[in-house]
Amino acid sequence: MAKVTTGTGDAGYTGLLGEQRVPKYDPRPDTFGTVDEATSALGLARAVAQDPHVKAIIFQVQQELYLLMGELATPPENYETMGLKMTIEHVQRLELVEEELKREVEIPNKFIIPGDTVDGAVLDLARTIIRRAERMAVKLLHDNVIQNGEVVRYLNRLSDMIFILARYIEVKSSLAQKPKEMNDPIA
Repeated sequence: MAKVTTGTGDAGYTGLLGEQRVPKYDPRPDTFGTVDEATSALGLARAVAQDPHVKAIIFQVQQELYLLMGELATPPENYETMGLKMTIEHVQRLELVEEELKREVEIPNKFIIPGDTVDGAVLDLARTIIRRAERMAVKLLHDNVIQNGEVVRYLNRLSDMIFILARYIEVKSSLAQKPKEMNDPIA
């Protein structure tokens, strides 16, 4: 049976891939922890999704996010030996999925209030977590903690694609019910 508790983090440090240990609040574990949150939110979206195509898209993204987390957890001295790297091909795959989905659904030119369907709302939650991870990854890139700009591009394209996937689900769902518009402004 796999050992879940190592006891090595009790002093507030966590290991990167290799020998290096950093405080748990270090920007690296903070960022890959946020990506892990997004992966879990996507897991919830996959669990409640009814459409097998949507489930497959989400699962592929979850696998790619594990690669991305591995890259974020790799210190520069181990970067080449670990071989964990986001590439332009990962970004291009997201762009292809996005284009495929946009052929199926028209994206409204207005703000969207999440909540028309459970699966769409969960995807919107995942999207916001991905946006937070993107902001954190941008800081890592700008501070030269990471050197691969594809990490940031991937997260940026992913949040766009997840937004479109949520709209796709809502349009395809017969369960989507928008609340009645209120005539009186909220005081």
